[in-house]
Amino acid sequence: MQSPRRDVLAHVGTNLRRLRTAAGLSQTVLAETSGISRRTIINLEAGEANISLSGLDRLAETLGVGFVDLVAAPAASTRDIGALAWRGTTPESEAVLLGSAPARSEAQLWSWTLAAGDRYDADPDPAGWHEMVVVTEGRLRIERDEGPITLAPGDHAIYSSAQSYAYVSVHDGVTRFIRNVVS
Repeated sequence: MQSPRRDVLAHVGTNLRRLRTAAGLSQTVLAETSGISRRTIINLEAGEANISLSGLDRLAETLGVGFVDLVAAPAASTRDIGALAWRGTTPESEAVLLGSAPARSEAQLWSWTLAAGDRYDADPDPAGWHEMVVVTEGRLRIERDEGPITLAPGDHAIYSSAQSYAYVSVHDGVTRFIRNVVS
């Protein structure tokens, strides 16, 4: 017996179809409005596609819902989501969406781990979005358009995520950090 998916795409197909229908949008109109191809939307709804986190953000914005509304199990508590959203080149590198709380739009709480030398490159978020990061183990360099910063355990950074940025582990072992996304 195969265990259920715990990744961030586990509920996207069902949620996307339900939210698109509720908004009265065809797949074609959603594609044109979001900038995501119709083929990708068809495959997402069928549970057969992969999409970037920023692509999911664009779909959610177009549908007038939060990112969590698109990715969480319909009956799940937004405070305890536990969905794997990204995996690096090694099993030690992953991002798990832990939960979300309301903000102007929403706030997300993430637990990240990066193996030595691994990195995650992010696309800019919409204007007004911010991140709050605190390192719990290792050393993390955040490469941002406004300049890089390196954080040690206990250090934190708060910055606009409406810019290109990347997380880079600059530690010989695993780097762990908590990330909050606020929109």
